[in-house]
Amino acid sequence: MDSILQFWNQMTANPLLFIAVTLTLGVILVNGWTDAPNAIATCVVTRCMPPKAAILMAALFNFLGVFVMTLLNATVAETITKMVDFGTNPDLAIISLSAALFAIVLWATLAWVFGIPTSESHALIAGLTGSAIALHNSLDGVNGAEWVKVVYGIGISVGLGFGLGWLVCKLVTKLFYKANRPKTEPFFRGAQIVGAASMAFMHGAQDGQKFMGVVLLCVYMSQGQALPSDIHIPIWLMIVCSVVMAAGTAMGGKKIIKSVGMDTVKLEKYQGFSADIAAALSLLICSVFSLPVSTTHAKTTSIMGVGAVKRVSAINFGVVKEMVLTWVLTFPGCGLVGFLMTKLFMFIFT
Repeated sequence: MDSILQFWNQMTANPLLFIAVTLTLGVILVNGWTDAPNAIATCVVTRCMPPKAAILMAALFNFLGVFVMTLLNATVAETITKMVDFGTNPDLAIISLSAALFAIVLWATLAWVFGIPTSESHALIAGLTGSAIALHNSLDGVNGAEWVKVVYGIGISVGLGFGLGWLVCKLVTKLFYKANRPKTEPFFRGAQIVGAASMAFMHGAQDGQKFMGVVLLCVYMSQGQALPSDIHIPIWLMIVCSVVMAAGTAMGGKKIIKSVGMDTVKLEKYQGFSADIAAALSLLICSVFSLPVSTTHAKTTSIMGVGAVKRVSAINFGVVKEMVLTWVLTFPGCGLVGFLMTKLFMFIFT
């Protein structure tokens, strides 16, 4: 699969693979609606960049994040592909994976309709897990050693996001305590653009790897082969992933930008910069330790940490409660949809 032409020939020769890859691209598109806007939300709502320019920047740095981090450390992709086992029957495996991806698209689209920043990462994990359980009729298809990294990632990303958000904002406040506020505006405008670019870079490093890992899983399963221990992700796949994600952001990102950047905490430029840097650092630490985490978790909790520096009451806990409820429901909800869709797909296609 070194060339896109070779990949296209494989897809057209195998209808099940074609469906699975199309659904994966659909999941990436929805990720652009629901997750990618988190990277640029604060930059847009503090008026450092207009939405169109921010989306173009996010697309570029998503690609760079995918490219650079995959070259340095592709273990996030490996964790996703090893988390579940779809068996050795290539047809059943592809049908089950397609059902899981369909469930993820359905779940994420419903969350987008209501403007709630769902975690696409958790939807991906839940959908794949529910599908694997349906295929095996047991937990035999779930690799507990890899799955537990998800649990670690939830706790660590939330703690790091909030803690680093508070710490970075507190440090910035101390450093610029005596500064003339209007004179610092140009500096923090530029600094926040750097922060948003860093967030987009780490979003690509985390979520881009997850979805490319799923594409590779589709290809190898369709051939009845196990994934190699050393995953090689071609550059053209990185480009396709970034372009589709950017298209999703352009199509539906404004709702999520409003929920994350405006409704949670009212931000000034220095606060937006602090939130972006804190969230990017949180994602970087988790990526280094191979933990597949939610960019939504990292960004939202970093914004909460920033708001807590001024006063806890600055946080809109009504919005936070709504987000937490969505995150809590994602695992059982999307997992159940993945389970039911797999049973339905197996009934229809086998």
